[in-house]
Amino acid sequence: MKRRTGTEVGRDIRYGVAAFALGMPTIPLLIHLPPVYAEDLGLGLTVTGAALFTARLLDVITDPIIGAVSDRLKGPFGRRKPLIALGAIVGAAGVLLLLNPLEDPGALYLAVWTSVLYLGWTLINIPYLAWGADLHTVYDKRARLTGVRESFMLVGILVAGVIPAAAAETGAGSISALAITGWGIVVAGAVVFPLLLLTVAEPAPRPLQGRDPLLPTIRDLTSNGPFNRLLLGWFVNSLANGIPSVLFILFMKHVIGANEITQGLFTLLYFLAGIVGMPLWIWLSRRHSKHRIWCVAMVLASTAFATVPALEAGDILLFGIIVLLTGFCLGADLALPPAMQADVAEYEYFRKGRDRTGIMFAAWSMSTKLALAASVGIALPMLDWLGTPEQGSTEKYDSMTLALIYAGLPVVLKVGVTLLIWGYPLNKAKLAIIQRRLGTRIKDPSG
Repeated sequence: MKRRTGTEVGRDIRYGVAAFALGMPTIPLLIHLPPVYAEDLGLGLTVTGAALFTARLLDVITDPIIGAVSDRLKGPFGRRKPLIALGAIVGAAGVLLLLNPLEDPGALYLAVWTSVLYLGWTLINIPYLAWGADLHTVYDKRARLTGVRESFMLVGILVAGVIPAAAAETGAGSISALAITGWGIVVAGAVVFPLLLLTVAEPAPRPLQGRDPLLPTIRDLTSNGPFNRLLLGWFVNSLANGIPSVLFILFMKHVIGANEITQGLFTLLYFLAGIVGMPLWIWLSRRHSKHRIWCVAMVLASTAFATVPALEAGDILLFGIIVLLTGFCLGADLALPPAMQADVAEYEYFRKGRDRTGIMFAAWSMSTKLALAASVGIALPMLDWLGTPEQGSTEKYDSMTLALIYAGLPVVLKVGVTLLIWGYPLNKAKLAIIQRRLGTRIKDPSG
């Protein structure tokens, strides 16, 4: 049993390490790219926001298609692996051209190559998440697997975040730092994705697998109560996390007066705190329901964010404490909802006798992308329209307006999600009942 457990943990680690490369584009895309294109390359906030918003909307269209293909694909290489391999190639092209921009790229250039990068990321991420859900059916093991995967993702985020900070130390500008980061992402992908594809086996598809057409399947999912509830909560919380991510650099630069080195260090602090906090949230979820612990984390993050409007120029230490607390709560956002998503996919299998893991993770991916699109499409234009300082002011943006958009809006959203998720019905006890009723129809692939 110990040998099996050790083998299982090693398998989970080899699976999870691929998330290292998936995490690396996060900081460049969400934090560094918008101000670089808007300010350094001269596109402006509204145009940059519109281009990124358009790319996200186009990206959303591919999710259900790739999810359905991932569930139904047959061949000697499995359901998930061929799509991941294709995505790695497409994503590498998008990364290199988006993060190595032309001198005068224009809005069309930004929208097109962002869309290419998003397509590659989707081809990887949806089959990858569905693959993870296939690896375990045990409630607590799912939390452990998502913890391993999301920890590697956060490490990738941290590594990508180090590059701009290191570049600033050497005197490199923000555009050069973005280009170096792009090459780092491609090199990381060239290492971790072959490791995943060559050393981790796909579990066999479950019995009673359905082959329903895509549109009837989507309509059928609307009757899955836990799925809809979690999907809505996931979307709104992703929006609550996306808005401050988009405005993170601008807030530090224009409100508290942090220099580029401090901006880089605080970015690292945020994600490092997420890594440190993740084991605690997973440990708590084993003793209480995942959804309740997630709610606790959202309340804690909201409490920290609520103090942001009181900050003034020079309050760097106080802001660092807020970054630390909200980053710590990020660990729960990353580890617990994906494990809940796997539970919901199993409930759907129990409910309808159909393996819809890929299409369901596609729906969650769509909601994430829509939330990130809305984050850019709301935050940047809103700041552009409402953040104009009083006449005669030397400031570029009104500090209070920037603070309220950056932190006040996320607080309202997270409180709403907490109220929605607190009474979530699919807990550990109910999932155990479902698995007992399924009997031999579901067996953990790891034993």
